[in-house]
Amino acid sequence: MTEIPRIFHFVFGLRSQNEPFHLLHYLCLESCRQVNQPEVIHFHYLNEPWGYWWDRIRPHLVLHRVDPEPFVRDTTRYANTPEGRIIRQRNLDYAHESDFIRMKVLQTWGGVYADMDTLFLQPMPDEFYREQFVIGAEQDEVEEHDPMKRSLCNALMLARPESVYLARWLESMYRVFDGTWSRHSCQEATRVRQQIPDAVRVLPKRCFHRHGADPVGVHTLFEGLDEDFSGMYSMHLWAHLWWDEWRTDFTIVHGGMIDEDYVRYAETTYAVAARRFLD
Repeated sequence: MTEIPRIFHFVFGLRSQNEPFHLLHYLCLESCRQVNQPEVIHFHYLNEPWGYWWDRIRPHLVLHRVDPEPFVRDTTRYANTPEGRIIRQRNLDYAHESDFIRMKVLQTWGGVYADMDTLFLQPMPDEFYREQFVIGAEQDEVEEHDPMKRSLCNALMLARPESVYLARWLESMYRVFDGTWSRHSCQEATRVRQQIPDAVRVLPKRCFHRHGADPVGVHTLFEGLDEDFSGMYSMHLWAHLWWDEWRTDFTIVHGGMIDEDYVRYAETTYAVAARRFLD
C-alpha cells in the first residue's frame, strides 16, 4: 500500500519581503528538520526571504517559486461581506491565496503541509502516514460535543495525492469562497468530512492545536508556562492573532519581541519548547 510521502511543504512570501526572515519562521523549519527528519522540505514562495536566519536554513530546503492564485486576486466576492471587505482592505487576502496553494501542492506531491507558525515537538507515528488524509480538530469535546461538527484546521495536514477528501474539499473551496476568513477552509473541511467521513482521519485538538486560537490559549503560549507536551506532535502559534504590535487583545507579546533572548531565557510555553532548536 502506498503511504503518504514523508516530505514536508511550506508556503511563504506571498507578500513583498520588506523585513528579514524571522527567527520564529526559522525555528518552524529547523524543528521540522530535526524532529521529523523528512526526505525533503519543499519551500513554496513568491518572494524569496532574506537575512541571517534565512541564510542558515536555506541550504536545507528545496525552493519552488509559485504563481499568485488568480482566483483570489481577481474575485469580487470580498465586497459581499463586512469581514471580506476588511480582509481585502488590510491586504490579508494573501492568506487565502495560501489556502488554495497548499491544497494544490498536496494534490501534486502528497506529503505534509504545515503553516510557518508551527513548532514541531515529536515525530508523527507511522500510522498517520498510512492514512489517506489526516487533519487536526480545532475544538475538543468541551467546545463542541459532536465530533462531526468540530472545526478542522488546515494549518497542518497529511495527504496522499490521490486523496478523495482532498479533491472534494478543493473543488468545493472555489464554489463556497465568500471572502470571509475560513468559510472555504476550516468550515468547509468539516462539511466535507460529514459527507465522506471514512476518507479522512481527524486527530484530537491536542495533537496539533493544544493551545487554541483564543486569549487563554495564546496567552499560555507566550506569557504563561505549560510544559505538558504529552500527546502533542506540534504547536500552532496562531501568529495572525498577535504578530502586529497593535494587536494586544490576545497577548502583549508581538512578533518584534520574539528574538533570540526571548527564546533562550523566557519561561513561557513557546520559549521552553523552541530553545532546543536554536543551536
